[in-house]
Amino acid sequence: MNQKIIYILEDDADVRALYARELKAHGFLISPFGTIADFDKALETDAPDLCIIDLSLPDGDALTLLRDTLGEMDIPTIVVSGRGALGDRVLGLDFGADDYLVKPVNTIELAARARSLLRRMDKISAAAPNTELEKVGFANWQADFSTLELTSPDGSCEPMSAADARLLKAFVLSPGKVLSRERLMDLYNDESDAFDRSIDAQVSRLRKKLQDTAKNPKLIRTVYGAGYVFTPQVDQLN
Repeated sequence: MNQKIIYILEDDADVRALYARELKAHGFLISPFGTIADFDKALETDAPDLCIIDLSLPDGDALTLLRDTLGEMDIPTIVVSGRGALGDRVLGLDFGADDYLVKPVNTIELAARARSLLRRMDKISAAAPNTELEKVGFANWQADFSTLELTSPDGSCEPMSAADARLLKAFVLSPGKVLSRERLMDLYNDESDAFDRSIDAQVSRLRKKLQDTAKNPKLIRTVYGAGYVFTPQVDQLN
């Protein structure tokens, strides 16, 4: 089996070396970086299987990197940051992180989170063939998963993040069925109260893109105590 490649973006050399040592002990290939510029340059050449990034770097804030670069490339990402407030954690997840750990972090737990996230990504990649659908229509909306574009009934088009697309695809593959938070969390992160709330934040973000509301939902209905259900009929488009 091919070894998984992990990129580490962390400006503290000692912390970077600590992460790398533990992850190498678990069989991963590691490429460490101290700046966003060096990290970006490496991404232009090779895409890793997973990224572990800090948010506050000497040459900028990695939130934009998380949303615009890693999100578009759909690379699984764990944020390890000193920003520990719930709002910061939810923001990181909203910007596309698959998991969020607060410093100081136990390196054994970090390695376990990395293995868990990579297992989930492998399961998603090995899912049923119909997960390969590229374009669907529902309630006069169109979603193109190959270009990550969402077209509204009035014809306006806007981009989806990779996280938005994964969530919408989960819904359109199971229209009319209740999807539990646990099922949706399989796409994002491990179970915990904070992460459970992050699923609600992801759904809220997708609702805004679809001009839907929680109070009067027409597309994504909340089933209290159970999860969410995508209500419109879905048609696969050519």
